[in-house]
Amino acid sequence: MKPFARSRRATAASLAGVAALVLSGCGAQNDSGGAADGSVSLGFVNGSNTHFHTCLLKAVEQEAETHDAKIYSANSKQDAGTELSNIEDMISRNVDALIVQTVNVDALEGDIAKAKSAGIPIYLTSVDASDMDDVLGAAVVDLEKVGALDAEWIGKDAAGRDVTVGVVAGAPGAASDLLVDGFKDALPKNAKVVADQPGMFNPAKAQDVAENMIQAHPGLDYAFVANEEMAFAVRKAFDAAGAKNVKIVSVNGTEEGVAAVKDGRISATVANSAMTIGQTAVRSTLGLLDEKQGVDKIADIPLVLVTKDNLSEAPQYCPK
Repeated sequence: MKPFARSRRATAASLAGVAALVLSGCGAQNDSGGAADGSVSLGFVNGSNTHFHTCLLKAVEQEAETHDAKIYSANSKQDAGTELSNIEDMISRNVDALIVQTVNVDALEGDIAKAKSAGIPIYLTSVDASDMDDVLGAAVVDLEKVGALDAEWIGKDAAGRDVTVGVVAGAPGAASDLLVDGFKDALPKNAKVVADQPGMFNPAKAQDVAENMIQAHPGLDYAFVANEEMAFAVRKAFDAAGAKNVKIVSVNGTEEGVAAVKDGRISATVANSAMTIGQTAVRSTLGLLDEKQGVDKIADIPLVLVTKDNLSEAPQYCPK
């Protein structure tokens, strides 16, 4: 399976964030649940309980209710085996379609095969599959582009100066790897990555990483952090070490992240709204189930590089 239609390389392992994607949260359901009674039933298998995943769940539930669709939800807690069990549970409920935020792109092959054998169409959020013939559709976030947008901001801000950059990645695997690869590939030659360590999408871990990073590289100019929750912890670590001038770029576009851009704690962040992803997933799934509606199989989620100059352009991240 490849994680994104426009990815330059396939990667494996956890999709915690999306990322955290991605690469970030409100308070996810850990067990199966239902919401809204309707003529169409949907199963939503979520990947984790970060801010991103909880906001995604809320968006899916609210949009399903808007369309009078019944929704069952389950959380895979970043475990591929649990994800497959959750899909099997949704199949046993005989849902009309499955929406899946996977924890592991390598797990998708088994997930898709299981749903196909049961005759239940599957719609993917954040990623797509290399062979879309067996998939109903996908709401895709181009994480390599997310990383590239942050790198391009650094390139413009550095204005040709030789600068050093630290990377606080997420959990090793698909979402984080794509973000970091896209970021590194887009950095100008005058920007040198001097440190690259995983923060595991965990603020406490990210703070430890940042403390070690700034000790080893006290002259650090910039840091790329794979989500805003970690970025806040990295900022604290840098400030405590007297490195308040290190500029941080990050990912998500949460309300808290945009506020941090406004007050200067973060210099830039790339917004990829969890609310938009969830709404798109439900609308597209329902539309694709009805072939007469002519809904596109692949929906590209819009990205916005948010700086102090365009704060008002940041999309709403989490449903109210």
